Amino acid sequence: MTQKIAVAVIHGIGKQDPAFAANISKALITSCGDDCGADIVIEPIYWAKVMQDAEDELQQRLQQGGKMNFPRLREFAIDFVADALAYQPAPDDRSSYDGIHRVFAQAIHQLAEKTDPTAPLCIIAHSLGTVISSNYIYDLQVEPYRSIISPIVKEAMADTPIERGETLTLFYTLGSPIALWSLRYHDFGKPIQIPAPQLAHYYPELKGEWVNFYDKDDVVGYPIKLLNARYRAIVTEDRAINVGHFPANITPASHMGYWTDREVIGPIAASLKRVWQTING
Repeated sequence: MTQKIAVAVIHGIGKQDPAFAANISKALITSCGDDCGADIVIEPIYWAKVMQDAEDELQQRLQQGGKMNFPRLREFAIDFVADALAYQPAPDDRSSYDGIHRVFAQAIHQLAEKTDPTAPLCIIAHSLGTVISSNYIYDLQVEPYRSIISPIVKEAMADTPIERGETLTLFYTLGSPIALWSLRYHDFGKPIQIPAPQLAHYYPELKGEWVNFYDKDDVVGYPIKLLNARYRAIVTEDRAINVGHFPANITPASHMGYWTDREVIGPIAASLKRVWQTING
């Protein structure tokens, strides 16, 4: 029996369909081919449901004052800015932060049950989902030294290596605003550890990577390695690509074009195949 690889896919801004990961899942499995495609187990992290009711109510209240100019741009602002602001924990309210992280924990628990408690973990994250993923993994990596994970998140977790983040091998950020979030921290903060420090205990032969894909026309996605020496040491590569179809691919609308672009799918599938071949001989 071959070792399966666990892949978590997390969305970013905008109104999302629960089946948002269907296209990228199909593309990755097809690209991995007959040799290892069946061993790539993909689980979506659909966190939009945590925020959607509040955002819908906000839009309804704001519309009571009459129509406003640039409705599509305003919808984008609510989707992105409101999501981002609401996600950040406040001193007396971290319900959105914990609610989203609970969804994350539930997805990784599903992967543990569908693959193996020690399966190598790959995370593919888009937009605000890259910040959520970074925060979630950061909390896991800090937790052994300082308890910071909420009880409602811990309730969704089992005590397995993959759920403790110890088998995290691959991290792919697509159109990431992590650079913007770094303004909250001294010297632009510090990155999570990729691969997880404990990975060598389970798979000493594996090499991890963090590749950050960004389109120069995407005003939400930025390079990450440039932030400071710590990021330069951890992030494998900032890869500038051109995503989407014309004319969206030459506008900020390129932000929504990463999911099925071959410049994204191809390299990720190649790395999944490399990991599978390494651990399965």
